[in-house]
Amino acid sequence: MCGIAGYSVDSGSTVQRTLAAQALLAGIAERGADAVGYAFRGPLPTLTVHKQRTGASALLETISLPGTASQALLHVRDYTKGLPTIAANNHPIRHGSVVGIHNGIVLNDDELLARYGLDRHEHGMTVDSEAIFALMQATASDHRTLEQIRGAMAAAWIDERDPQALHLARGLARPLWLGHGRHELFFASTRAALEVVESTLRLSLRKTEVREGRAVRVEGAVVVAERRFRPDRRYREENALPAVRAPHERASCLARLAILAGAR
Repeated sequence: MCGIAGYSVDSGSTVQRTLAAQALLAGIAERGADAVGYAFRGPLPTLTVHKQRTGASALLETISLPGTASQALLHVRDYTKGLPTIAANNHPIRHGSVVGIHNGIVLNDDELLARYGLDRHEHGMTVDSEAIFALMQATASDHRTLEQIRGAMAAAWIDERDPQALHLARGLARPLWLGHGRHELFFASTRAALEVVESTLRLSLRKTEVREGRAVRVEGAVVVAERRFRPDRRYREENALPAVRAPHERASCLARLAILAGAR
């Protein structure tokens, strides 16, 4: 069980980009401690990506985003396939121009890559999540392709070829929440993570849960398109892991977040 979060803001947003990322990270910290990472889109077309083999508490105080960051992705990992000792297996994952994060498991990743004639982005990669972003790279984020994935999924990605959009998708068996503000849209694995954002940034968000089989396109702070797809419902999760995997990370991050927010 991993944790995903992020935001997309428009030009009218005055939220502190780094503090927003710290609040989201603290909100999902409990969902994994095998690796942590983030990516953001700033003034340059190429995304900046940082990841490390620690829990969120070791990154919280050093994470830094520029005031021009319009979109961000954050991830904490509790790994299933793809050893975290190989950095490319950790999130955010890059495949070509697509950078994404995923909570769940893809059972047919090797089959999908072979079907489309796609190589792994980096030598030694084995992480199953790459198949999602490889398909999005190959199909320009065609949501219908998500129907070919067998497994559990909540995912978010940014395509460097598309300067406006943040993409979100929810398949089976993993949660995904949106927090709608006036100039900001936040997303996270849990409603509670969005409540951390509200209290830290002193915002009021309208919170909605993304339904299974939905792909969402966000531009600025607005959902400009929501499309349906049919997840492969043959998937059955056996021996499901608990959502809270690292409660000590949450406690540590929330304590430090309170200090960081108070200092700003």
